[in-house]
Order: sequence, then structure tokens, then C-alpha cells
Amino acid sequence: MVEPLPPITRRRFIAVFWIAAFASLSIWQFGGGDREGTSGGGLSSVFRWKTTTAAASGGFPLVRPVSFNLTDFGAVGDGVTINTEAFERAVSAISKLSKKGGGQLYVPPGRWLTAPFNLTSFMTLFLDQDAEILAVQDESLWPLLPPLPSYGYGREHPGPRYGSFIHGQYLKDVVLTGNNGSINGQGQSWWKKYRSKLLNHTRGPLVQIMWSSDVVFANITLRDSPFWTLHPYDCKNVTITNMTILAPVIEAPNTDGIDPDSCEDMIIENSYISVGDDGIAIKSGWDQYGTTYGRPSKNILIRNLTIRSNVSAGISIGSEMSGGVSNITVENILIWSSRRGVRIKTAPGRGGYVRDITFRNVTFDELRVGVVIKTDYNEHPDGGFDPRAFPVLENIIYTGIYGQGVRVPVRIQGSKEIPVRNVTFRDMSVGVTYKKKHVFQCSYVQGRVIGTVFPAPCENLDRYDEQEQLVKQSDSHNVTDIDYEI
Repeated sequence: MVEPLPPITRRRFIAVFWIAAFASLSIWQFGGGDREGTSGGGLSSVFRWKTTTAAASGGFPLVRPVSFNLTDFGAVGDGVTINTEAFERAVSAISKLSKKGGGQLYVPPGRWLTAPFNLTSFMTLFLDQDAEILAVQDESLWPLLPPLPSYGYGREHPGPRYGSFIHGQYLKDVVLTGNNGSINGQGQSWWKKYRSKLLNHTRGPLVQIMWSSDVVFANITLRDSPFWTLHPYDCKNVTITNMTILAPVIEAPNTDGIDPDSCEDMIIENSYISVGDDGIAIKSGWDQYGTTYGRPSKNILIRNLTIRSNVSAGISIGSEMSGGVSNITVENILIWSSRRGVRIKTAPGRGGYVRDITFRNVTFDELRVGVVIKTDYNEHPDGGFDPRAFPVLENIIYTGIYGQGVRVPVRIQGSKEIPVRNVTFRDMSVGVTYKKKHVFQCSYVQGRVIGTVFPAPCENLDRYDEQEQLVKQSDSHNVTDIDYEI
């Protein structure tokens, strides 16, 4: 019988985790190979990473040749004056500088109220430490946009959707950064109207960048979004680093932190997220619309994060994953005081695939369920989906999974139509708060356990020793011991 690890205090537990996390980061930065795929491990051993302008300059965006102050355009930072025209004039001035390397818009300390506005290419939006860009709450001032082509639906309502507060389309070389200034969506009125069913269109994200490349988000706070907070859509080469993303953990519906959607070559790192839905949700379109659009999310590295999601999951893949999701690495993550830890969710009708996913060095602290794979998340935009479009789930690795105070450490719910194939667990020790059996739950899952795993794994998985020699082969991958009462 394998004995659990001895109990440790939460303070010591978290301290040990962060020492390990930052040690891992230092090893990668200074001794683990470069970002262009050289030998020696590090990121290059996961996938090739194309550098952004920020990465190429040592982690900081290149200085623009021209800088404007928002007050140059008549803005007043009193939290009352609406400064939409000032932002629009500033962006227009920068748009004329593309051949000269673009420009920076400096937002000084103050509370700068504005309606939604668009960004332009070769632009840096820089928020000083005590600068706060505030969104107007009057939805009549928010533009309406067509549904996303990979969704075919507003997401909460059919037809048009509200645009984002800060928006960009078909852009190149865009940076949102600062000295931890903030962008505040003032979402409280939106949440109240949504719960009261007073909105006729889907709420808008706080920041949405679409069909763009070479995008950097760094050193700012995003808070109280009406809907999803940061939504890169069909973008390439995106860096998100040193961010703080906040919304109330209850009564702030669908305020996901970061939603990479049909994105490619992306890094999310060194950030704190505490929101009212998933901390991070990787997506690629919804049912037949996502299949037709056909843009997968791939080559995404997520590392060195602290996440809280009281009503949902720290990190999710899906459920809108019909364009496919592959080559995702999640490492050095602390998820605390949350309903779920890391989750993959899908359903019949989605089609697509989730494959080649690695979760490494993930720590759970006070969760209801740790590892989740769910295949009956039956929410559809309309009746036009093909119920026989079964997604493929395969090649999923969990290694270095630790934690305490978790009710159910693992719940993998495959089905006859959507089996979960080639799952690996290695080096796992999660302290449980529930004394019943079946705290490691499985159905229709094929895979293996290597070495010591606590709590005892389900019977669906083959057992291997530390040298990866087969010890015991599973009698059946279809055994079901899912118990939603625990």
C-alpha cells in the first residue's frame, strides 16, 4: 500500500511551490536553450516559438519613434468626462506613422472614461501606474458586431453581439503595456442585466484582438469585464506576460480571464488571474461553425500562473473546440480555492480534436475536483449540428500533479462514442478531503500510470513501474465509477 505524503501547512506548501516555479523559470531563461528551437531543452523541447518584438528585445517592447500623451488630444482624467474622441484622434494620429515604426499613446495617471475604441497597427498603448481607462456602462454606446464566424451565434443570444471595449482587427505589432495601470470594464451593470435577462445581445469582451499577429500584453491590470476579459481570436504570435486579471469570483458570470480562440504560437506566463468563470479557456469554434471555419488553437505555452476560479476551472480546453486544439503545454501552475483545476470539456456534435496536451507541475489547493475530462457538455448554438460528429481526445499527459484539500482528484468521463485514449499519469500526490472510494474516477479511458500515484488510480489504466516496465494491464477500459455525489 502506498502511503500519502505527510501533511504540510498551506503557507509552507505555497512557498515551496513558488520557489520551485521561479527556479524552473530561471533555469529556462538562463540555461535551457533559446526560443528559436536550439537543442538543450527548455521551450524548444516543447515546440518552436517565433519571437515577438517584445521577446526579441529582452522581454520589453521596442521603443516607438513617436510618443503622444492622451492629454494632447483634449482628454480629461476626472472619471466623469467621456474621452472617446480623444482616444480616437490619438489612434488616428498613430495610424499615419506605420512606415516610421508607429507610435505610443501614453495614458497618464487619472481615471479616463470612454466608450469602446479601436487600436491600430504598430501601436503601443502605455498605462502609467495610476492610470485607469474606464468603460462607459451605457450599452447604447457599445457597437454591435456580427457573430464570430466560428460560432455562428452571439454566444448568449442569436444575431449580433456587442463589440469589445478595446478592439482591434487585422493588426500587426500591437502592444498593451504600462506600469501596472488598469483597464476597467465596470461590468457590474452588465452582470446585473444579464442575470435579469434584460440584454438582447451577447455582452462584449473587455479586450478583443482579431485576425492579428505580433501582439503583446504586459504589465497591466484588466478588471471587471462585462464578458470574457481578454479574447485573442484567430491570432498568431501572441505574448501575454506579467498580467493581473480580476473579477468577482461569484456573481460575475462568464468573466473568463484569457480565452485563446483559434490562436497559434502563443505564450501566457507570470500572471495572476482571479475571475468569475474559467481562468483560461482555450477554444476553437462551436459545433458546425467551428468545423467549417477550421482554425485550430495550437502551439500554446501556459506557465507560472496563480489562478482562482470559484465557480468554474483554473484552466479549461473547450467546450467550443470544434476547430481542434493541439500541442498545449501547461506548467508551473497554482490553482487555489476553485471548483475545478484543469479541465477538458466537449460533447457529441463538436467534432474536432484535443490532442498532445501536457500538464506539468500543477498544484491544487482546496478544490472540489482536480483533473477533469467531460464529454457530455451539451450546449449548442442551434439545431444544425451533426450529433454524430464525435470529437477525438488523445495523448494527454499529467505529470507532477500535487495538492491538498481536494475532494475528487481525478474525474475522467469518457463515453462509448468519445473514449479518452492514451492518457498518462506520473508523479502525482494529492491529499483528499473525502474518505469514500472512487476519488480517482474513470469511464471509457485508456492509458497508463507510471510509478507512484496517490490516491490509488482507477482500474481502467495500465500500471507501470518507475522504469516504465508493465506491472499490470487493465482488464477493461470501459469500467465506469463516476460518482457525481462526491
